[in-house]
Amino acid sequence: MSDPDTCGTVIPWLSIIGIGEDRLEALAPASRAALDKAEVVFGAPRHLALAGLELSPKATPWPVPFSIEAVLALRGRKVAVLASGDPFWHGAGGSLCAHLVPGEWCAYPAPSTFSWVAARMGWRLEETPCLGLHAAPFERLVPVLRTGGRAICLLRDGKAPEELARWLNERGFGSSRLHIMESLGGANERIRTAQADSFAFADIQAPVAVALSVCGEGPDAAGLPVGFGLPDDLFTHDGQITKRPMRALTLSALAPRPNAVLWDLGAGSGSISVEWCLAGGQACAVERDLERCMRIRANAARFGVEHRLSVLQADTAESFPHRLPEAVFIGGGANEALLERLWAQVPMGARIVINAVTLETETLLATWHARAGGSLLRIELAESQPLGRMRGWSPSRPVVQWSVTR
Repeated sequence: MSDPDTCGTVIPWLSIIGIGEDRLEALAPASRAALDKAEVVFGAPRHLALAGLELSPKATPWPVPFSIEAVLALRGRKVAVLASGDPFWHGAGGSLCAHLVPGEWCAYPAPSTFSWVAARMGWRLEETPCLGLHAAPFERLVPVLRTGGRAICLLRDGKAPEELARWLNERGFGSSRLHIMESLGGANERIRTAQADSFAFADIQAPVAVALSVCGEGPDAAGLPVGFGLPDDLFTHDGQITKRPMRALTLSALAPRPNAVLWDLGAGSGSISVEWCLAGGQACAVERDLERCMRIRANAARFGVEHRLSVLQADTAESFPHRLPEAVFIGGGANEALLERLWAQVPMGARIVINAVTLETETLLATWHARAGGSLLRIELAESQPLGRMRGWSPSRPVVQWSVTR
């Protein structure tokens, strides 16, 4: 990857041009001039056809499987890339520019599909989740599924809307309305509406997007709560899980931030990692047991955060993730050797939270608290339980939690 702060004179050689279903005629003069000057034009066959270049000798369809290497290999020549609408919103622009120095490219965006959908529906774009489900599982919708919610979804092909309707129906959101939008902005534009539980369209053509108006029934219709401490039964686990009240306190101490990286050492079910990712962070769950690793991956997929949560099958006594963290959590199994290694390897400013349930680990944390500071809490929780003919408070084992900033 090129350094974005590289100094010196940079000559632009790449033009990244957004094009819509309204074809070449709708492109701005600057976009058309860049296209005319290009020696080589990359694009999907559909985009090349929209620009009238399907038979041009300078037209080059994207390689299959998709790769940007062919474009980068022509650095220094006059190259253009055609992409749908705004190339930097679920488009090729971001992928390309991650390997370029600012100044190497000029961008000419057009209205995105999201913009077209919002315009047709009258929805405020800044208030509507926009998801690229053309290259991601439907589970990415899980965090936004709630009665009254909305989302705009790019879909893969003409079969995908029916598959989405089936997925919604299976999860209790069969009353949701799907506004199916084909070829927006072009001569073949078509908009139809169906309810998920009675979806019957079989002639949908790509490119297609769906404006989703969510409506559900039953206890899950309200969607996931915003905040920490999801119900334990939403996770697959074998009993090795940070329970809901303790998880809420732990995540509060970890203080998630967007895109911050968490090491979840001895992750168990991965519930801490999942909720960290739902808050916008990225996590690496380290777990030595293979079956638990599989459960962590299943939980990540269930909540639509598999793209944010990686799993490392390893013993924390031997391996840490390669990417340095902004936060670390140890839910059990802390020892002197592990803390020494951790303290030596995590960067300054990283947040460390450790929960102890044994006297030995409690003593260890008290020693490290005296050495490194931070906050040391004893947390005692009790739950009302039937005791004989009456109900009483059944206390759980006290947890000592040490949190510190390195």
